[in-house]
Amino acid sequence: MTPLERVERLYDELVEHYHEGDRRELRAAAKLLLVALDRLRRHGGPGWEDLLDEYVHAAKDDPERLRRMLEGNRGVPPGELHA
Repeated sequence: MTPLERVERLYDELVEHYHEGDRRELRAAAKLLLVALDRLRRHGGPGWEDLLDEYVHAAKDDPERLRRMLEGNRGVPPGELHA
């Protein structure tokens, strides 16, 4: 299991933790985001904000690029990207 798959599994576990609660997917994602932001700030060194901006830009303005970034972290060859 890749690190990305482990994070996705944790996300699913967090969603389950909220049972049928309101906006449970959003709440689970926000928890992961808070931890990720803290770790980026702590361990990212100089210029960590640039990496954050790159990811936020992809999420907001270029969802296809974000999808490719995720697929690349799964080790999927470019010709085999999922739709």
